[in-house]
Amino acid sequence: MPFTGRPANAATDAVRAARDFLFAHATDFDGAVDGFGWPELTEFNFALDWFDVVAGEHPDRAAVTIVDADLRAVSTSYGELARRSDQVATWLTGLGVHRGDAVIVMLNNTIELWEALLGLLKIGAVAIPTSTLLTASELEFRVDRAGAVAAIAPAALADRFTGLSDAVVRIGVDHPIDGWVDFAASHRADDTFTPHGPTPADDTCLLYFTSGTTARPKLVRHTQVSYPVGHLSTMWWLGVREADVHLNISSPGWGKHAWSNFFSPFLAQATVFIYNYARFDAAALMRVMDTHQVSTFCAPPTVWRMLIQADLSQLSKPPRELVGAGEPLNPEVITRVRDAWGATIRDGFGQTETTCWIGNSPGQRVKDGSMGRPMPGYHVDLLDPATGEPGQDEGEICLALARRPLALMSGYVGDEEYTAEAMRGGYYHSGDIAARDADGYLTYVGRADDVFKASDYKISPFELESVLLEHPAVAEAAVVPSPHPVRLAVPKAFLTLATGFEASAETAKSIFDHARAYLSGYQLVRIIEFVEELPKTISGKIRRVDLRGQEAARVAGDDPPSADQFHWSELR
Repeated sequence: MPFTGRPANAATDAVRAARDFLFAHATDFDGAVDGFGWPELTEFNFALDWFDVVAGEHPDRAAVTIVDADLRAVSTSYGELARRSDQVATWLTGLGVHRGDAVIVMLNNTIELWEALLGLLKIGAVAIPTSTLLTASELEFRVDRAGAVAAIAPAALADRFTGLSDAVVRIGVDHPIDGWVDFAASHRADDTFTPHGPTPADDTCLLYFTSGTTARPKLVRHTQVSYPVGHLSTMWWLGVREADVHLNISSPGWGKHAWSNFFSPFLAQATVFIYNYARFDAAALMRVMDTHQVSTFCAPPTVWRMLIQADLSQLSKPPRELVGAGEPLNPEVITRVRDAWGATIRDGFGQTETTCWIGNSPGQRVKDGSMGRPMPGYHVDLLDPATGEPGQDEGEICLALARRPLALMSGYVGDEEYTAEAMRGGYYHSGDIAARDADGYLTYVGRADDVFKASDYKISPFELESVLLEHPAVAEAAVVPSPHPVRLAVPKAFLTLATGFEASAETAKSIFDHARAYLSGYQLVRIIEFVEELPKTISGKIRRVDLRGQEAARVAGDDPPSADQFHWSELR
C-alpha cells in the first residue's frame, strides 16, 4: 500500500526551521553565521521524525537514483523508501535487533544500503557503516571492537565472515547463502512499523571507525542528532537545495558517504544520485551527469584530477554547485574547472568526528588555496600546538567546548584516553594546522604530525605537494622529512608518475626545475623518489606516517637509496 507519511512534531518543526533559515541565507554568509542556532532537541529520530514526514509530503519525488555501469537507471521515491524501511525495521526487529544493538552495514551503493540504514534508524539500533574493501581480520577487529550483534553484507563477501562468532547474525544481500539470513525476505514483512516510543536525542545513532592515517582506527560515536541534524552545516556548504539531483562520489563505509549521500541531501529534500561505474571514465561520467541533470556535484581530489585530463567541454550543462572534500585541492585543478565550467570548486573541511565545519560557501568569494571560513554553528579557534594558547594566526584547528557545536561527536567508544586527549584543555583538537588571514579565511597547512622543520623553517607537505602536482609528469605526491645531519631534515617527495613518463634523471630534473620556479629556497624539495604506488588507508588517504618511518629507518640504517631516487644537488 502507498506510504502516507508520519505527522510532523515539535522536533521536526525545530529542524525544519533551522534548515529553512539556512535556505533563506543560502548565499548570505554573514547573515547565516550570525543568525543560525542549532535546534535544541531532547528527542529525535531522523528516519521517523524527518524522512517519513518528508516522504508524506513528497511521496513521488526520487530519493535515490542509481545508474549502473550498463547505464540502466533505477529511482526509488521518498514514499517507497519510507515504506521499505518500515518493512526492514519490522523484519530486523523480528530477527532480534533492538534499540541500542550495533549492526555492521557492509554494503555497496545499492538501494539495500539506504533501506538498511533507515530501517536501523527507525529501530533505534546503531549502524556501523563499513567498507566492502576490508579484509577478514580488519572486519573481525571492528565487529569485536564495537560488539556488533549482526552484519548486513553482500553474499559474495561471505568468506570475510568465517572468523566471526556464530552469535553474530549474518544477513546476506543479492542471493541466498547457507547459514545466512536472506535480506530479500524483508519484502514479505509488515510495512507498518511501530516504534518503541520516542528516541532520546543523546542515544547512539552511528559508530564510525576512523580511516587510520596515523594510528589504529578509533571508534567515533555519534548521537541521534550530532550527524543527523549536525549535517545542516554540510547541506549549507554543499549548496544542495530542495529537488536538486546531488552526485557525490564516495564509497560507503566512511563518514563522507553519510555527509553527502544520506543526511545532507535528505535534509534538503533532494535526490541522492549514484553512478556505479566499473572503471572510472571521465567522459562517461560527464555524459551520465548531463543525461540525469545533476545539479550539485561533490568529488574527492583524485576524481577532480582525473576529470581535468579529459575534455571538460563535453559536459553541456555543468552543475550549479561544485565542491571537493577529503584532502585539499591544488589551485591548478580549481582553475582548469573554472575555465571550462564557469563555476568554482569550493573546498571544505571536516572529519569523521564532525560535520563540515570550515568551507567556501555558495555565493562567496573563493580564495584559491583557502578552504574557506567557519560554517554556521561552528566557532573555530587556532591554538599554538606547543602552548595551547588560542588567538593565533596559524595553529591547530580547534573547537572550544564552551561553545560546543551540536555536530561534534560525543567521544571515542572504549578509548577514554583518546577522548581525553582530543578534548584536552577545554577544546576539541582536530590535529590539523591552518593559517587564518585578515578576512577570516583559513588555509590548510597540514596534519600536525606531518608538518616538519628543515633548517629551522616550518615545512607544510601540502604546500609542496600542490606545486609538484602541477607538473605534468606527477600523478600523486607525498612529501616527508628525510633526516639530515646539518639541516635536521630536508624535504623528500615520493612521486607516482602520470602515464607516458618514465622514472629517470631527466624526469626528476624537470620536476626539480619546476619546483624551484614556484617554491621559496627553504621549501625546495631536495630528494625525489619515484614509486609505483603510495601507501594509503582503505579510504584512499595517503599514509605519510608510513613514508616518514620508512625514510627515517633507511637513513638510520645507512641503507642504499632506491635506483629511482634522485638528489637535486646531483642534477642541478
